[in-house]
Amino acid sequence: MHELSIAEAIAHKVRERAGGRSVSAVAIRVGHFRQAVPDALQFCWTMVTDGTGLEGCRLEIEQVPATVRCLDCDTVTTLDVPILVCGSCGESNVTLLTGEEFMVVSLEILEV
Repeated sequence: MHELSIAEAIAHKVRERAGGRSVSAVAIRVGHFRQAVPDALQFCWTMVTDGTGLEGCRLEIEQVPATVRCLDCDTVTTLDVPILVCGSCGESNVTLLTGEEFMVVSLEILEV
């Protein structure tokens, strides 16, 4: 389950950025091709943060669909299957626009 290593990496980055301040929520953006299962990631987040300064901190996950732009017909397609082809003309001459994201977008810091 690679969600555990993802949750650990997020927690590490949050602790680093929070600088000792209390964090109540973390918003992340995860692209479709990162293949992170949101429920599994939430579960792992709870495991990783339990008993730490991040215990009780919410993990808010924005899932980003995979989209491509066809270089032949200039159509933008949201992919339903992990095959990089244009949804309009069926050609594989496409550029991936979204779907590989993985980033911490924001931290909600508690005022003390």
